Amino acid sequence: MSTDAAPHRWRDRARDLVWWGQDYLYAIAAQVRAVGPAGPDDLATGAGRPLVLLPGIYETWRFLEPLARTLHARGHPVHVVTGLGSNRRPIAESAGLVADLLIARDLDDLVIVAHSKGGLIGKHLMAFHPAGVRVRAMVAVATPFGGSRYSSLMPTPSLRAFRSGDATMRALASSAGANTRITSVYGAFDPHIPEGSALAGARNVRLNSGGHFRVLADPRVIAEVVRVAE
Repeated sequence: MSTDAAPHRWRDRARDLVWWGQDYLYAIAAQVRAVGPAGPDDLATGAGRPLVLLPGIYETWRFLEPLARTLHARGHPVHVVTGLGSNRRPIAESAGLVADLLIARDLDDLVIVAHSKGGLIGKHLMAFHPAGVRVRAMVAVATPFGGSRYSSLMPTPSLRAFRSGDATMRALASSAGANTRITSVYGAFDPHIPEGSALAGARNVRLNSGGHFRVLADPRVIAEVVRVAE
């Protein structure tokens, strides 16, 4: 390593550490907000294209509430799959719950707005479930489409399910047909997904900011949903 490269490398590491700290402050604030009463029905109104919200693992829909409120203010009905709870079920089972909601509410030509594991659930629905034809597109933020090497170190089965060698993850990776309907938005640095979230065949949007959670507040996320939905 040249002497010129060393200072840049340390600056990048310091920047990533700052982003990491900011990321967890954002996540803590979002989880505190999630303690509030669950009342998503007021979001399911509007004349715009319907949106379905899919949060990440250990997140309720309220983790994404600021994003949902902003999109609802633009006239989009935002539908919440309350049956997901804190989103600890297996990906395939969760995709079935989303399909049930689409059928029950007769939603069609909709856009999924997903975070992290939510993007895997959305792709599973689009790739393997008959109700997936109802999905026009998905905007997935910080989704581990290629898995995460940290997953095998995690203490719970729900987190270890993100290993690239997991059967569901392999099935998702081999189902590239849905990728053209996906926009993958991700930070310049993600402490949970060192492999990144780029997805072959999808529209990939790399943000200038970093993090796994706080990237949800990046204006580009709203812009990409608006681009797809409007």
